Amino acid sequence: MFRIAILIAALSFQGPLWSQNTYTTTYQLNWKQEAAVFGAGVASLGIGQLLSTQTPLYTPAEINGFQVEGVNAFDRVAVGMSSEPARQASDYFMQGSYLLPALFLAGKPSRREFGRISVAYGEVALLNAGLTVLAKTSIRRPRPFVLSEKTALESKQTFTAGASFFSGHTSCVASNSFFAARVFSDYYPESKWKPVVWGAAIALPAVTGYLRVKAGKHYPSDVIAGYAVGAAVGYFVPKLHRTPYRLPEGMHLDMGPAGMRLDWLF
Repeated sequence: MFRIAILIAALSFQGPLWSQNTYTTTYQLNWKQEAAVFGAGVASLGIGQLLSTQTPLYTPAEINGFQVEGVNAFDRVAVGMSSEPARQASDYFMQGSYLLPALFLAGKPSRREFGRISVAYGEVALLNAGLTVLAKTSIRRPRPFVLSEKTALESKQTFTAGASFFSGHTSCVASNSFFAARVFSDYYPESKWKPVVWGAAIALPAVTGYLRVKAGKHYPSDVIAGYAVGAAVGYFVPKLHRTPYRLPEGMHLDMGPAGMRLDWLF
C-alpha cells in the first residue's frame, strides 16, 4: 500500500491540524431532517386514515347520478374496462417493486451503507403512502367501474369505490423504482447499466398505470398523477441524504491553522 501526502502550508505552521468532514460516505443522516420527513409521512397517513373513517359510502342515488358524460374526454376511455388479468398483473408489479431496495445488498458500496439506504427508503414508502391515502380520502373520485352498468351495486358501495384519485399502485411502483434508480446512480455513478436502470424505472410505473386503467380501476389522469407524485418522492427523498461531496476512496483531508493535508492511500 502506498501513501501520497500533500501539505499546503499556511503563513503560520503553528497549531495542530484537525480533522474535517471528509465525506467518505455517499449518504448521510440528519436526525432533524429525518424526523421532519417521517413526521410528514405519519401526519399525512394519519389524516388520511381519519378521513376514511368519516367518509360515507356512495348511496344508490349518488351512484345513479354518476354519468359517463360527466367524465372528461381524456379519461372516458377507462369507463367500461374491467380486465381481471390486468388487475392481477398490476398487483404483481406493485408487490414486486417492494423488493427493489433489497438489490442494494448485492454491491459492496451500497451494502456497507444499507442502513442509511433503508432509512431513506422508509421515508419514501411512508411519505408516498401518506400522500396517496390523503389524496384518495379527501378527493373521493369514483372509480371508472362505478359508472359501468356491468358492475354490481354492492361493489360500488365500498370505500375503495371512491378512491380513484390518484392511483396508489402507480405511485407505489414509481416511488420504489425511482428510488432504486436514484440510489443506484449515487452509489455507482460510473456504471454502464445506468441507462438500463433508469429505463426500467421509467417503464415499470407506466406499465402499472396502463394495467390499472385496463382493469377499470383508474382513469388515465389518476395514473399520471400517481406517477408524478411517486416519482417525485422516490427521486427527491434520496437526494436529501446525498453527501454534498465525496472524496475518492482512500483519501482523507485534514485542515487547521497550519494549512491543509491531503492523504491518499492506494
